[in-house]
Amino acid sequence: MDWITGKRDDSKKLVAQLSDPSKRAAAANELIHQGSAAVDALTDALASKDASMRTLAAQILVKMGTTAIPRLSQNLGTAHPATRQRVADILGEIRHPSALPALTEAARGEYFTVRARAASALGRIGDASAVPALNALLGDPEPTVRIAAALAVGAFRDPASIIPLSDLLLEDREIEVRQAAAQGLASTRLPQAIPYFIEAMADSFWWYERENAAEPLLASLTKFGADAVEPLIEALRHYEATVRRSAAIVLGRIGDTRAVEALGMALYDLHDEVGRAAADSLAGFGASAFDVLSEALHHPEAGIRLRAVSALTRLRDPRVLPLLAEMLHDHDRLVQKQVIQSLGDMRDPRAAAALTPIADNRSDRELSILAREAIKQLS
Repeated sequence: MDWITGKRDDSKKLVAQLSDPSKRAAAANELIHQGSAAVDALTDALASKDASMRTLAAQILVKMGTTAIPRLSQNLGTAHPATRQRVADILGEIRHPSALPALTEAARGEYFTVRARAASALGRIGDASAVPALNALLGDPEPTVRIAAALAVGAFRDPASIIPLSDLLLEDREIEVRQAAAQGLASTRLPQAIPYFIEAMADSFWWYERENAAEPLLASLTKFGADAVEPLIEALRHYEATVRRSAAIVLGRIGDTRAVEALGMALYDLHDEVGRAAADSLAGFGASAFDVLSEALHHPEAGIRLRAVSALTRLRDPRVLPLLAEMLHDHDRLVQKQVIQSLGDMRDPRAAAALTPIADNRSDRELSILAREAIKQLS
């Protein structure tokens, strides 16, 4: 017993030396050399009021690797809850399956903060045997735990996780949990998850009085790439304008040319936000979108022509300038103004020939001023 006590006292002295920059490296090396005998002293240091001391102790324990796991596993069930959280993080960083039993037990424990950190650690270790425990945590009463479990379980790409994750995506009362479920589903990369995203886009919970709350939903769906293109093209015909708009946005982000024709049709959507989203997405396709956008320049609705002008301007295609020059004679004044501004935005010196007559015509002062400003942008 004296030998054990002496070792522990020695470890405590070494831990104390970590706060001295001149002794830190030697003390850290000696603690690592002591191995499991130093784990308790380092675990005690995880409760230090000194954040740098907590960080150093955690780093040393991670460097110890599997040597530290048996004692850390015991401390995970007995230490102060705040220390248990840090122990769970360390076990997750060590990433060895021998920590799974202790982490699984901690995931069922009393303290929700520890359950959450245990879930994250199980995800980092990446052993598929942790999936049932993580799926169970998706139903935890605490949002923090559900978030951690959702983010962790998706990485395993287990089809059994699709339904519990989709339940969170569609039904959870906390938007942060739904966002985490979207990220978890995206991590699976399983195409059978895509319909749940389409369903979620129709839910006003994501949109009503929640600025930008749906962005993680759209970003997650984008990660499915080519697998999502056909379902999203179908969603462009959804009865909810919000779904159509979201589908147009995500199709633009994915950038698969299969979507060009469908986005060209969405350009004429009666809901302005849908049409503008389609135009913005088409602009990202470059020359592939030229035909559908140029055709829209002849539509009788001025709003649709405006969408097309704005999108064409961003194509950086030499065929665009002659088309826009013709649009300077459009019968709608808003379209004329947009074309003048667009020609300036293109920074193409060839546009000066079309803009100069308008700039010189002082009888229409507003258009003249706009044209002169646009010409300045060409030099």
